[in-house]
Amino acid sequence: MNWQKICNLTDIPPSAGVAARLAGQQIALFRVGNGDQVRAIGNHDPLGGANVLARGLVGSLKGKVVVASPLYKHHYCLETGVCLEEPETTVPCYQVKVENGEVWAAA
Repeated sequence: MNWQKICNLTDIPPSAGVAARLAGQQIALFRVGNGDQVRAIGNHDPLGGANVLARGLVGSLKGKVVVASPLYKHHYCLETGVCLEEPETTVPCYQVKVENGEVWAAA
């Protein structure tokens, strides 16, 4: 697996997201849980047609950690990329790890 350093953990505000590039694609990184866990999904909202998911609100719904798209408020699971309102709609998920305060993602 090809790991790429994306940013420092402190660059991502707790319970929020930031956009980054990974292998030519926009991704959205979210700092969740107790503040040292990071999840990554594609930044493109397939229903809204724009790269905005990193600006969505992070929360939980139906027992899942989700981000609400700022466009149409659809909720995307940060573990699977599945849209809770329209399960046939998904966004890609990326493997991430935090080492020594740095966030790495698998391309």
